[in-house]
Parts: sequence; C-alpha cells; structure tokens
Amino acid sequence: MPQRNDTAIWSGLFRISAESGQTLQAQIRQAIVAAILDRQIAASMPLPSCRILAEKLGVARGTVVLAFQQLVDQGFLVARERRGHFVNPDVLATPAKPHQKAPDQANEIDWKARRQIAASDMPPPAKHENWIKSSYPFVYGQFDPALFPTAEWRECNRMALAVLEIRNWASDMVDRDDPLLIEQIQARLLPRRGIFANPDEIIVTLGAQNALYMLASLLMTKGSKVAMEDPGYPDARSIFRLAGADIQPVPVDQSGIVTSSIPNDSGFVFVTPSHHCPTMVPLSAERRQDLLARANRHNQIIIEDGYDSQLLDEAPQQSLKSLDRSGRVIYVGSMSKTLAPGLRLGYIVASAGLISELRALRRFMLRHPPANNQRAVALFLSLGHHEALVRRLSSAFDERRKRLVHAISAFLPEWRSTDSAGGTSLWLEGPRGTDSRGLAEAAASRSVIIEPGDRFFDRTEKPSRFMRLGISSIALQHIEPGIRELATAAGRRPAAA
Repeated sequence: MPQRNDTAIWSGLFRISAESGQTLQAQIRQAIVAAILDRQIAASMPLPSCRILAEKLGVARGTVVLAFQQLVDQGFLVARERRGHFVNPDVLATPAKPHQKAPDQANEIDWKARRQIAASDMPPPAKHENWIKSSYPFVYGQFDPALFPTAEWRECNRMALAVLEIRNWASDMVDRDDPLLIEQIQARLLPRRGIFANPDEIIVTLGAQNALYMLASLLMTKGSKVAMEDPGYPDARSIFRLAGADIQPVPVDQSGIVTSSIPNDSGFVFVTPSHHCPTMVPLSAERRQDLLARANRHNQIIIEDGYDSQLLDEAPQQSLKSLDRSGRVIYVGSMSKTLAPGLRLGYIVASAGLISELRALRRFMLRHPPANNQRAVALFLSLGHHEALVRRLSSAFDERRKRLVHAISAFLPEWRSTDSAGGTSLWLEGPRGTDSRGLAEAAASRSVIIEPGDRFFDRTEKPSRFMRLGISSIALQHIEPGIRELATAAGRRPAAA
C-alpha cells in the first residue's frame, strides 16, 4: 500500500502559488477536494502527514493542520487515531463529477476512426452485474455459491503453493501448458465425451471464448464463410465476424441444426451438438453422421463447442470429435459450467499440426494461461474433486430443471419450453406478440432476472417472443415463487398453489 510519505505520489496533486489570489490554506483544500472528487485518492490510501506535506509545500505546519481540520468538518476526510487522515468513504460512494478536460486535451483522439477491428460495434453481452443480489436470478452461466466446492478448491490452491509445486509453475513456460493438467484433461474430461487424444493434441485456453478467438485469428480471414445455427451463440458469431468472416445462418429444429440447409460453399461449420445454444436440444445421431459426411464431401472444418456438456446426461450423445476420422473436427471445451466461470479455463482438442500452430499464435497473445491456476485445477481433477462436483451439480440441476418445467406449466401455460435432459437452462417461446425485453424490464422490478432471446438470432427482424431461463444460480426453493412473480410481470394472475 502507498505510504503517506511517498512524496512522488502526491507531487502532481498539490501545487500552490503565492500569486493565485487564494490563501495557502484554501489552495491546499481545493487541491485535496479536486483529487477526491476526481477519484484520484483511494479510500485506503493515507494522506501525507501534516509535517511531511508542510515541508513539501514550504508552508507552516499549522496551515496544513487547519486545512485538514476543515476538510474533516466538511466530511471530505476522516481522521483515524495513530493512522492519519483518509478520504471519507461516503464521499466516494456518491457519483463522480464529470471530468473536466484540460485545454491541451480538447482535441481528443478519435479512436473509433483509427481502429481496424469494430469490436465495440458487436452486440453487447447479457450483463447482470448485480444478479447475486436478485431474489430470483434465472441467469445463465453463473454459479451457485452454495454448490461451489470451497473446501476442496482451497485445498488444491494450498497444495499448489507448496514449495516444490511453486518450482513447477513459477517459471516462464513460454508456449507450454502444465503437463499434469494436460494429463488430467486427457484422462478425466475427454473420455466423458468419447474423446481419446494424445497430449500434443490438446492446448489450454482462457475459456471457450479465448479458444474461439484463437481459432478465428488463425484460420479465418475476410470472406471466410461460416455456417452457424440460428438461433445460435451470439459471441461466437461476433468473434468470427471480427475476423472478417461471412456468417451463413442455418435453421434449427427439434433435432438440432438442419444439416441439409448448410451451404456447400461454407468453409467452416460451427455447432453446439451436445446441447444446442440456446434451445438445449441435442443434435440427433443421424444428423451427426450427415454433418460429418458433408464436411468430408465439401472440404469443411467443423468447430464443435462442447456447450453444457460436462454434466451427467441420462442418455449422453457422443461428441462429433469422437466420431471424426478425418481430423476435420475441432473440439472446444470449458470448465465454466462445472467449476467456476470466473476461472476462465478451457481447452481445444484438434490434430497435432493445428495445436502446434495454436501454440505459436498463443505465445504472441499471452504466452500461456497462468500456470498457478493450471496446477490448482490439475490437482482438483487428480484428487477426484471434479468428478464428485459433477455428480452433485448434475443431481441439483436436474431437480431444478424439473421444478422449473412444472412451475412454467402451472403459472405460464401459454409459454412453450424445450425441455432436454442435462444442461443448465431452459428455452421458452411465448405467445405471438410477446415482447420479452419489455417482460425482462417488468420482471426486474420484481427482483426476477431473465434473458430475452432476441440476441441469439441473426436476422434483420429478430423474434421477440423468446427467453432463456438459467438454473445454475437460483436455489431450488426460489424457482416456483420466481415464476409466480414472472407470471405477474407478464400480466397473468397466478393461480393458487
């Protein structure tokens, strides 16, 4: 933490002049108030002592004492015994005043004009910063603190911090990954999807999105044609567009992507066959075979996102990668839905030649994901904690999904859901004329968070009657009351229980 006598920190804040027309005490107060309101002084940072500041400014110590005392009286500072003066946290809790540009900053650089990639023009993510404070968070992709394996995760992090373990991960690994993590992915995660891969066919990423961005950067260029499910994963669509690709929307029905509608001239096909994003329907066995056959026939690369595939399904389908004999399928996996989304750890499984190229690319981007996290996750897997967690989550989510389906049938009977075994969300289609964005706003006022479904469609006229309800972060006992509140927000009078 910065110390109060670190004068270099304060040199730019306190500038006084005998010719300003203001008293020295007033100038000191003005400088401190401006720094506080501009959020330049953190609440945890002690101000310089009166003696140090007086010596630095060349003024009497009493002048600084009086200035500090008045700021305490006005509520800008608080005095803490034996520790000094600090910014009053209540002041920092109020909105900051608009920043006034200095004269030499008037002609600000137009960064949008200089950019080469229009990232900020892509559709924004679904943001629910305060979801954890909501009474009924039907939010997708978040975790339930009550189900998180806190003790087991702490154990693995403590083990990773042992002296001998630190020697394993503290050095620069350049383009390599933790060999124990690669071994555990190979032995513990991939066989669940029917995938058996060699170590040189696996690379660790900072989550599934990082994996997709690396693949797009390496393989796609302006004019590349990518066939995608519609509705489909919006961030994948944006990532491919940022690489210059042309998206070819392909319809989805109760059996998954309609493979007969995939254009023959597509260079790539992006699919979520385990549980389609967002409807959650699995791709049928017949269409899996047809998709692979078409890829061979038309020289296409398949990017398979193992979306919501780590939980235990009653009747799990084989991954496309497990059926691939030509090396055309690239598998993207993640531990976000099981361990924690904030961990940002995923992986790619592909032919050794492609993995080698991805390692070379990743070295220039980030060298490798943090090695301490890799080792902690490797230990978590090796000790069987992940297997136990998957069983616990699968059971909890299965019960929640059944409770949600029942509640929708009781309180929102006009909404049609696609209930598929496994997964952590439910996709709903409302009556014609439904405005799910308006419903989301009305529901939010009742502490219910839902996700409008229009963002998943790649059409000029986006359907407004769809929504997605997540079950990973809402407690079982809150599901029925939450749907009751949602029904009220939708204008229905809930029936008696």
